[in-house]
Amino acid sequence: MVTSQNTSPKPTKPGTEGDWDAEGRPMRADARRNYERLVAAAKDVFAAEGGGASMEAVARKAEVGIGTLYRHFPKRIDLVEAVYSSDVDELIQAAEDALSQLEPWPAVVAFLEAFVRYAQSKRTFLNELREAFEKNPDLKSANRERIDAVTDLVIRRAQEAGVVRTDVDGADVTQLLGPMCTSPTMTREQGDRLLPMILDGLRAENASARE
Repeated sequence: MVTSQNTSPKPTKPGTEGDWDAEGRPMRADARRNYERLVAAAKDVFAAEGGGASMEAVARKAEVGIGTLYRHFPKRIDLVEAVYSSDVDELIQAAEDALSQLEPWPAVVAFLEAFVRYAQSKRTFLNELREAFEKNPDLKSANRERIDAVTDLVIRRAQEAGVVRTDVDGADVTQLLGPMCTSPTMTREQGDRLLPMILDGLRAENASARE
């Protein structure tokens, strides 16, 4: 089996939003814990109830008072942005784990599976996310650059190992997978069927002989 060590620098991750309070001061440990609990709760509530879920439901799920929620997220859109940024962080981490722990082709498979999970999680609050992008265009462009960059690392490592075709890059792959995020009609079952087709299209001819 051919292995290839990635020597390219990893994309730089911006400072985590939850490290600072609303006045720009470093957040206390207890405040940071509440922030993280609220973001985790919002992910669960959005997944279960969709974009119409109430802020009160998020506070209940996080087991904090509604005042604590609004101190961290004065507007609902602030919470949507935080959930999105957290999801991107998790996707970046999935890529880094795949690069450090797996051979080139299994790393591609693991990362694209993580990308599909990431994309599917957006569908429950896609309208609000679009509103967040309109309000803060940098939110979309900066995170899109991060995703494209880390996808490119995964793909280039596999190309160097001879298991992925050489006429694509990370941005091509994210464009290909994008409809899994934006399509309102695509089911999870369809996504599960389509991903192997995408992987087959990415695989270099006779790649199995190199593994």
